[in-house]
Amino acid sequence: MSIPRQRSTIGLLLSGGIDSAVLLDQLLAGGRRVVPFYVRTGCVWDARELAAVRNFLSAVGQESLADLVVLDMPLDDMYADHWSITGTNVPDDSSPDDAVFIPGRNPLLLIKPVLWCQMHGIAELAIATLENNPFDDATPQFFDLFEQMMGKATGQGVQVVRPFEQLPKHRVIELGRHLPLELTFSCLSPRGEMHCGRCNKCAERRAGFRRTGAHDQTQYAAQACAKAARAS
Repeated sequence: MSIPRQRSTIGLLLSGGIDSAVLLDQLLAGGRRVVPFYVRTGCVWDARELAAVRNFLSAVGQESLADLVVLDMPLDDMYADHWSITGTNVPDDSSPDDAVFIPGRNPLLLIKPVLWCQMHGIAELAIATLENNPFDDATPQFFDLFEQMMGKATGQGVQVVRPFEQLPKHRVIELGRHLPLELTFSCLSPRGEMHCGRCNKCAERRAGFRRTGAHDQTQYAAQACAKAARAS
């Protein structure tokens, strides 16, 4: 892992989940001024993710943390019947990681923040891709080609930096033990303000906490329902 140490401004794609929250902390600790971005796509988890982003930023706010930039990239016209839009047949906790594939997700999430950075003189945009990401649009080759394409399109490139791309989930959680990780959100099928506790992402989150031995303070709807059933 290599976090740039010079005091300069960097953008960060902030999803509301653990990985990007910990990366935010690492960048701030490394002396960077950080501009956080959230991209609304119309997926079923948008509102809950954005609330988590705002809550986490409020909790860790400091002078070198810029105001949140919210950008819109609506995908409901293209992904109309996809589970990410409808909320039906969401990959569950027994599904493989590649079941959560959303076509073109990384380039669609990156293009507006990269353009914003380019237009505001910011040379780097950070994202919290991990080592176990199984998708072709999370490889070094993809990011190299994406940077080249955007450089050609704008005349001035923005580097997409991935400080966590060789780290597993549990290692990221270890780095963020001191943070209020219970404020983060990473669920494909939110139940109000709670994680569902049954989807692929909830399973990944729980496994990461188990691996580190850290206490998972996440509220899962499935656990709450089970407790209520036992009490009745």
